Amino acid sequence: MTFEIQPSAPDNLDTVQDIHAAKGSQQSLREANRARVVRAVQQHGSLTQVELAGITGLSPSSVSNIVTELADAGVLDTTPSIRSGRRARMVTLARSIGVVAGIDVSARALRIALSDTAMRVLAEEVLPLAPDHRADLSLQRAASLLNELVESVDAAGDELLAVGVGVPAPVDVAAGTISSSSLLRGWDGAPVADLLTARVRVPVVVDNDANLGALAEARYGAAVGADPVVFVRVSHTIGAGIVLSGRVLHGRRGTAGELGHVIVDEQGAVCRCGNRGCLETVAGSAAMLHLLQASHGHLTLEDAVTRAIDGDAGCRRAIADTGRALGAAVANMCNVLDPEIVVVGGEVARADHLLLDPLRDAVDRHTMRSPAGSPAVVAAEFGEQAGLRGALAAALDRARELGALGVAS
Repeated sequence: MTFEIQPSAPDNLDTVQDIHAAKGSQQSLREANRARVVRAVQQHGSLTQVELAGITGLSPSSVSNIVTELADAGVLDTTPSIRSGRRARMVTLARSIGVVAGIDVSARALRIALSDTAMRVLAEEVLPLAPDHRADLSLQRAASLLNELVESVDAAGDELLAVGVGVPAPVDVAAGTISSSSLLRGWDGAPVADLLTARVRVPVVVDNDANLGALAEARYGAAVGADPVVFVRVSHTIGAGIVLSGRVLHGRRGTAGELGHVIVDEQGAVCRCGNRGCLETVAGSAAMLHLLQASHGHLTLEDAVTRAIDGDAGCRRAIADTGRALGAAVANMCNVLDPEIVVVGGEVARADHLLLDPLRDAVDRHTMRSPAGSPAVVAAEFGEQAGLRGALAAALDRARELGALGVAS
């Protein structure tokens, strides 16, 4: 969607080229201000115009004019309201803009959510996966389920703007392919973006699930306003995402943040990645459940966490041991990156203080001393759903980049 703005030229411009340059500059500024207003509403949901002025730094009159333009264009909706006893104009994104989808692939399940462009989740579904699920079949099932979700919210097929996908493996984000050869069996080298785009016919963006969790928590969750941010996902596997100056750090091959595969014991067990003594062999779910097998028999990760929450001493000890081992590795990240905050999510993080207290103690013990103290270690605001929320955010970013939201980013 484009807006035809014809600003008048300043009096001190002498040439036609000067006049066109000034018009172009003012047009670019106007578009940038509109984008700031739309992003503020996307991130915060419903806002008054006064609140929008405070968040964007624009003048109240500029906000009023921009809101009127975008409301006329069908990008924003406005409704009268009362705030602090005074009349106010409430601003939200127009539902007619469309919806975005997020898909979070894990070792055992595939979660799909649909949201509007204000990041309000409209529908959500979980699809169990076989232990050795393959990319092509799993994405085919995901596409079918996604179409059902779009229909369930009474959205037309052309209202789906973009899809974000998170996977527990390194990703070449430019190509949308899995860049590892051993971390996600059945998905090695899979062209995820191409496979899914062929089925849903909309743009698809793919990233590592921990990266997406970091994006969600930094932009909307427990780490809003912090920089740098480290997000640690503790589930069937261990991963980390890093947000630096508002951007996810991917590295050269998409392997930045592979915390589960830092070496903690050179003589340790062989890891699924092919190395020996990775953190996952010590603090991953398989190691935790192996410790419990003699005393508790066969448990799933969900069983172990639930029993720990319910007071089982053995499960609590196993989770505390995981927290200490994880904390030492996180402290090394802190010594390298000096983050302002560390956010912990994933299935094991459901245990809350049972995991976080020993993790914090280890971070405090092993992080280099500073007058500012150790970085804060907090639970993810979105819990196990951080990756899914990040997938929605990535889809929204892609839709914005392509101009599907009516304004440039």
